[in-house]
Amino acid sequence: MKQPAVTLMLRTASILWVIWGLVHTIAGALVLAKPATAGFQAIADAVPPELLENTYHAAVGAILNQHGWNLLWGGVVTLLGAIWIWRGNKTAIWVTAMVGGLLDVGYFLFLDLGGHVHFMPGTLMTIFSGTAIVLSSSAFWPSNNRDDSTALSDRA
Repeated sequence: MKQPAVTLMLRTASILWVIWGLVHTIAGALVLAKPATAGFQAIADAVPPELLENTYHAAVGAILNQHGWNLLWGGVVTLLGAIWIWRGNKTAIWVTAMVGGLLDVGYFLFLDLGGHVHFMPGTLMTIFSGTAIVLSSSAFWPSNNRDDSTALSDRA
């Protein structure tokens, strides 16, 4: 595969990670800023809100805040990674895939498969991260780099 195709894959992946990162950074900040009931209602958006109304123990709120914190830092890491992926940095591709991808594995397993969320925005973000991982990692497939061994830079 020639350089322009690799560049297109990496830039598309970068754009997907920017969107993913913004959504998760904002979601994390909102979860941290809200009381537990509102945080659960925002995350489990396919569950009728009245089913989540409760006075939660402080420990439950702390666990939810930890989740919000993880969303926030994961979003920031993917935003930073997107900048470096745009430039073709191999390390950023793998770190961003691990952070965003692993955060989304838990989301998919426990929220998507559990039927607790709507397609927008959560499931769509899982599709975005999966697509970004496939696009950016495909730039490394040996058959794609035979024509241009300098398509990706370890420096950036």
